[in-house]
Amino acid sequence: MTNKQCSQAHRSGFVNIVGNPNVGKSTLMNALVGERLSIITSKAQTTRHRIMGIVNGEDFQMVYSDTPGVLSPNYRLQEKMLEFSRSALVDADVLLYVTEPQDTIDRNPDFLTKVKRMAEAGTKVFLIINKIDLTTQETLENLVAFWHTQLPEAEIFPISAQERFGVAQLFDAIKEALPVGAPFFPKDQLTDKSERFFVNEIIREKILQNYDKEIPYSVEVEVESFIDHDEQPITNHQSPITKKSLIEISAVIYCERESQKGIIIGKAGSALKRVGSQARKEIEDFFQKQVFLQLFVKVDRDWRSNTSRLRHYGYDLS
Repeated sequence: MTNKQCSQAHRSGFVNIVGNPNVGKSTLMNALVGERLSIITSKAQTTRHRIMGIVNGEDFQMVYSDTPGVLSPNYRLQEKMLEFSRSALVDADVLLYVTEPQDTIDRNPDFLTKVKRMAEAGTKVFLIINKIDLTTQETLENLVAFWHTQLPEAEIFPISAQERFGVAQLFDAIKEALPVGAPFFPKDQLTDKSERFFVNEIIREKILQNYDKEIPYSVEVEVESFIDHDEQPITNHQSPITKKSLIEISAVIYCERESQKGIIIGKAGSALKRVGSQARKEIEDFFQKQVFLQLFVKVDRDWRSNTSRLRHYGYDLS
């Protein structure tokens, strides 16, 4: 972008979304970006990575980041998740601290203190009270007053990300708060993540939705093969795929114990088939192409506490 274009008030910046688990950060990210980039379930700790979504206009570029919920880590994976959340405090031009009516400040007071210091130092902080459709007007007024005392420098936005109430107004306020500058990414780029990453996440979402207790948190997904036959012609004539415009995917679901493997597969493979069917439909919606999906289940013992395995799965640990 030329200096002349920058002088015409093009705005560009990083908008980072942080907050406690299960307050609706991913729902808000998807609503602001207008695409379903972050997976959403009713379970806490759904988001494990820092996921970027880029919104472009003629005179702006918003680079959103969804982050894991802030928590006290119990194993190495959770340590990395907390590191992702903390990193969002470093490079934010606009920080969205998301809360909801049942949230309490004592869940992670140290993190909230860091947010307050950022606001005091001049970072633009928006306090988002999400899920207001689930509370009363009186409770909402009390919450607004309370958060004014906790983060006096922050602007407060009551919204319902699920119902899209207040999201457009928040979007406009974010745009106005961005600094003037050139875009950081090409204008046609939507995210920093690969196609394989989103396949992993969709499969993991279906696991979160179909299994209870420790199973969803003990699982990691890895795409071993991703072939888009629009780009690579079929060479295996024994393949069940006979048409172009298809994506052929092979993925492995890793769990920590043999007993978990049996639960994931289910009787006669029924549970795994259900996950595969649901994931395939979601992946087809995401790519707008027909998908052939193969799932396998393997054991990777105690991977959540193994530094080398976490690096292998994309959690770069310092």
